[in-house]
Amino acid sequence: MALRICLVTPFAWSQPHDVNEHVAGAAAALRELGHEVSVLAPSNRAADLLAGRRALLDGARRDVIALGPAVPISRRSRIGLPVGVRANLALALARGDFDVVHGFEPGLPSLSYLALRDARSLAVATFFSLERLGYPPGKAQRKRLLARVDALLATSEATAEAAALRFPGEFRQVPIGVDTELFTHGPKRELVVCEWRTGERPLTRAVVSVLKELPDWELVLLRTKRLSGRPSIPPSVRGRVHVRTALSGAVRAPLLNEAAIFVPALDGLARVRLEAAAAGAAIAAPPGMLDQPALAAAAVGRLADNDELRASEQAAARDAAAGQSFADLGRELDELYGRLGGRRRTRGRASDPLADRPWIDCDLHLHTSWSSDCLVEPAELVDHAVAIGLGAIAVTDHNEFGGALEVAELAQDRGLTVIRGEEIKTDGQGEVIGLFLERQIARGMSFEDTIAAIREQNGLVYLPHPFDRMHAIPDAATLHRHLADIDVFEVYNARLLLEQYNEEALRFARKYNLTMGAGSDGHVLQGVGTGGVRMRAFEGPEEFLVSLRSAEMLRRPRSLAYLQALKWTAQVKERVR
Repeated sequence: MALRICLVTPFAWSQPHDVNEHVAGAAAALRELGHEVSVLAPSNRAADLLAGRRALLDGARRDVIALGPAVPISRRSRIGLPVGVRANLALALARGDFDVVHGFEPGLPSLSYLALRDARSLAVATFFSLERLGYPPGKAQRKRLLARVDALLATSEATAEAAALRFPGEFRQVPIGVDTELFTHGPKRELVVCEWRTGERPLTRAVVSVLKELPDWELVLLRTKRLSGRPSIPPSVRGRVHVRTALSGAVRAPLLNEAAIFVPALDGLARVRLEAAAAGAAIAAPPGMLDQPALAAAAVGRLADNDELRASEQAAARDAAAGQSFADLGRELDELYGRLGGRRRTRGRASDPLADRPWIDCDLHLHTSWSSDCLVEPAELVDHAVAIGLGAIAVTDHNEFGGALEVAELAQDRGLTVIRGEEIKTDGQGEVIGLFLERQIARGMSFEDTIAAIREQNGLVYLPHPFDRMHAIPDAATLHRHLADIDVFEVYNARLLLEQYNEEALRFARKYNLTMGAGSDGHVLQGVGTGGVRMRAFEGPEEFLVSLRSAEMLRRPRSLAYLQALKWTAQVKERVR
C-alpha cells in the first residue's frame, strides 16, 4: 500500500552531509517502491527557501520542502529554532497528512525532535552518532518523546547501545545506505586513499611514511569535512601525495572506485568506509588501530606488497557492503512502515447496532472503602450514583475485588448497571484495570501476566491514566508491545494533576484508533461522575465495547485541590477514630 511519508533532517539541505545523503537515498528508494515521500529540511539556498514557502502556501507536494534557514546546532544548547521555522513545520505536518513522520538525529535540538514531538501520525526515529544524543536534557521530556515514537532505529550497534541509555527501547539496526550504481568495483590502480582528520597526525604520518617503501604507489589524503588546514607532506614523496576535498558521495565516487586500498580515519565517517568497501577497495583497519595508528600503515604495506592478499581483502570488503545499499534500506523501511501501520485498529461499522438502546451516563473508574485510600462505603456509592443520574458505574478498587461484588449486590433493582472490576498494580509497569471480572487478581505480576489473568476470566483490559507521570506508568516499549491487548484506553481521568496527561492519552488513542474510555477515579462522593462517558445501554462485555465506539466523553471537572482535601480529611478522621 502506498504511503505518504515525511523524512525530516536537521541539517541544511543546501550543504553536503552524511545524514542528508542517507535521507536522500532512503527517499529515492521509497519512491521506487511506490510511496510518496517529502523531505523537510532547513536550507541556506535562497531558491530552496522561496520554493519551500510557495509549497507550504499552495499546499503543493514536493520532493523537498525547505522550512527555513539553517541555524547552528549544538548538542549542549536548548531548542533555538526561529518562530517562523516552527510555524512552517507545523503547517507542513498539518497539510501533508502524512502516514509516517520519520525524524533523523532527534537527539539534537532541531527540526527532527520537534517533528517527532508534534507528529500525529506514526513516528520513527533514526540515530547515527554517539555525539548527537544530548537532547532533550530532561528525563520527562525524553519519556514524552518515546511515547510518541513507534520505532527506534540506529545505523550501528554502538550507536544503538548508547542511544538506549537515554532513550530506552528496542532498537533496530538499519543500513547506512550506499549507491551501488555510483560506487562500483572496477579496474584499480596503485592508489591508497586515507581519510584525513586534523587531529589524527600519527595516522597520517604513519601512512605517508610507508609510502616511501612503495615507489610505484600514490596516496590521496581525503578530506570529508570542511577543514582549514593541510597536512604536512615530506619532500621525498610530495609528488605522489595529494590532498583532495570531497564532501559528498558523488564527488568521492570517482576517487574511491579506482582506489586499491582505503584507510579510514580513526574518527571518520562510517559512510565513507562503506562507500570504499562498495567500490571494492581493501580496507586497512586492523584491530588495535585506535590505540596504535601505525598498525594501519603496516596493513597498507602488506596489502600493497601482496597482490593475492589485496584481492582477497577487496572481495571481503565488497561482501561486507552487500545488503547495505539504499535499495536494501528502502525495503527495510517499507517493511517497517507496513508493520507499524498494522498497529492501527480499523474503525468499526458506521451503523450503530445498539441504536435502539437508551443513552446512559457511565463512570468507568471508581473506588470504594475496599481501596486503602478511599472511605466511601459501597452503599453510599450506590445511593450517590443513582441520585446524580448515572446509569452505569465500574467499581475498580485497588488490588481488591470485594467492593465491586458488594456494590453489584446493593445495586440490584436500583436501575444502575455495575461493572465488576479491579485496578491491579503490576510489577513496575503501572496499573491495569480488569473489567467484567469474576474473581480477584493478585497484584505484583508483570504487565503481560496481569493482562493474561484478566483474559483468563474473559474480562476486558482497561488501561487507566496511561501518561500520568506523577505515578508509575508503563514505559513506551511496554505500551507499544501490548497495544493489541488493550480493549479500552482511558483518555480522560478527572483526578490527574496536569491536563496535558489526558491530552497525551487522547492523542495516542486517536493515533491508533483505540477504543476510548473515561472515568472520575473518584475516591470521595463529590468526585463521582466528574469524568465518564455517555453511551448506549449495554449488557455484557461485547455490547459494552460496541457501545463505547459511539460514546461521548463527559468532562465535569471540579477543583482537584477541593477533592483531594476531602479525601485527606476523611482519611485523617478515620485515623483519629
